[in-house]
Amino acid sequence: MAYQTEEEQVEKIKELWQRHGMPLLTGAMLALAGVFGWNAWTDYRETQAANASALYQTMLESVLGQEETTVEGRTRAAELAQQLRDEYPGSRYSRYAGLMQARLAVEAEDFATAERLLNEVVENADDEALKEIAKQRLARVLAQQERAEEALALFDSEVSGPLLAGREEIRGDLLLGLGRTEEAREAYQSALRAIPDRQARPQLQLKIDDLAEEA
Repeated sequence: MAYQTEEEQVEKIKELWQRHGMPLLTGAMLALAGVFGWNAWTDYRETQAANASALYQTMLESVLGQEETTVEGRTRAAELAQQLRDEYPGSRYSRYAGLMQARLAVEAEDFATAERLLNEVVENADDEALKEIAKQRLARVLAQQERAEEALALFDSEVSGPLLAGREEIRGDLLLGLGRTEEAREAYQSALRAIPDRQARPQLQLKIDDLAEEA
């Protein structure tokens, strides 16, 4: 028989005591402790998630809450991102914080730090979409360090939809930088085909047109 509330379980223990005495009471108390422990653990996890979410929102506001991010805003965002990673290392917000730290490092032209942070997200993310976003940003960072071939090697898995469009555009840029014009054109065309509304990404068509003019 299942009992609906913890209060009912306590009443059942009293009844068992009156009928059967201490041995059965001991077993019932252990079961009840398990229920209380599970509920406490669930409450703890929910509280941790809520706290991490609030901290992440504050971090975003430090960067995105104004038209032009100030030095103070970037510094504050970096501090909050590190706090998120330190206090909630297993949460998805920790991965998002890593992406934000990498973005701030790129803005500061600290590409080595950005590379390290993005590699950590790629290695630790359990969400494939998040992992792909980190790979695409890492590819851009590697390109800034003239490591285009290494960047191309990141794209060894299959993706679809908007993520494919982003990947193929980056591949086109990398290939173009390596002088592989025809492959770049094909990548841009693949990116364009992956977008439901082509008008939303006019820069892609421009890149294709520029390559056509060069040919």
